[in-house]
Amino acid sequence: MAYSLFHVFAVTFLLSLFLLAGARPTNPASSDIRPATAAPSSPPAPAPNASSYNPDSAIGNCFPALGFRPPVNVPSSLDNWWCDDTTEYAFMGFSYEVTACQSPAQLQKEFSDIRNHFKSRYVRLYGACDNDGFYDDIVEAAWNNGLGVHALVWFGFTGGDQWVTRRNNLVHSIFSNPKAPFVTRGVQMGSEPLYDSVLTPDQLANQVTMLKAQLKHFGIPVTVSELAYGYQKDGGAQNVLDAEDYLNIHMLPFFSQNASTSNKAWPLVLNDLDFFIQNGNGKKMYFDENGWPSVTSPSVQPNSPNAVANVDNEAGYFQLLNNHCEDLKNQVQGGVGWFAHIYSDNQEPGYGIYDTHGRMKFPFQPRTTC
Repeated sequence: MAYSLFHVFAVTFLLSLFLLAGARPTNPASSDIRPATAAPSSPPAPAPNASSYNPDSAIGNCFPALGFRPPVNVPSSLDNWWCDDTTEYAFMGFSYEVTACQSPAQLQKEFSDIRNHFKSRYVRLYGACDNDGFYDDIVEAAWNNGLGVHALVWFGFTGGDQWVTRRNNLVHSIFSNPKAPFVTRGVQMGSEPLYDSVLTPDQLANQVTMLKAQLKHFGIPVTVSELAYGYQKDGGAQNVLDAEDYLNIHMLPFFSQNASTSNKAWPLVLNDLDFFIQNGNGKKMYFDENGWPSVTSPSVQPNSPNAVANVDNEAGYFQLLNNHCEDLKNQVQGGVGWFAHIYSDNQEPGYGIYDTHGRMKFPFQPRTTC
């Protein structure tokens, strides 16, 4: 499977250019490689975020609660803008791959569907589009539809240092686009970079720390999107977990050596979740790359002969999460929020809620509260 943010900080960018990403040997490439460039300077930004508490962030007067719509004009401050993340649990939204460089019209249409049809609060970006201004298109579609964004610095699968440019461009967009700080909930420094060994744990922890400093002005937190195994391999990476502000967890029980059918996957989920409970220092947790495939493919192969990939089991996995809503809610920091990976089979075969013809593969009515 393809497992599956500035003016005062320009010096920090230049200091970090020496780090190079490694290769991902077993997954298909979904990004091109071009020379890295430094982010240009940016205009002054609004005041840092101070989240407001809402007893139920699914419905309320904070962003991106359901029923809340952004004002016509961008506020002058982020004060009291975001829902407190300790009120966020259950279904959050979708992982959404952007390798296709969707047009503004397509982003608007699909983000509207994500928000209004499925009652999503967020999109979690996956992959990368290197077109100039693409993240600004993401921001506009998210703002128009009341969605927050878990942004991503994508390392890719083919090595090289294009991630440096992507990081710098993202940070520049956050500083230069007035709406960007109001929809960028957090930034992921890579998707499975530890599993792919693209940086050492020390290098990755350093990158997380530098990016946190760059985005501190907006109160935008930084994490790494990763498997439990990614932190466990090669002697562990506790320093990366310690550096992160919150935890974006890849929950993919289909690949467990003990996998069978999705209705039996709860012990597998708990096993990986327990690692983050024991080692995550009580930080907020989300399942972001999270699902069960409806088909296998060359890059989606089980590690158990009993693992079943079909539509019923894909649907069954999300029903499993619905059934355990209270269990997830009772975890630290107000509970675990989860994303469905992924929006459409056009983005990643077998994991979409929609098939390649735009038809829903099964009824999908995830719980947003419990």
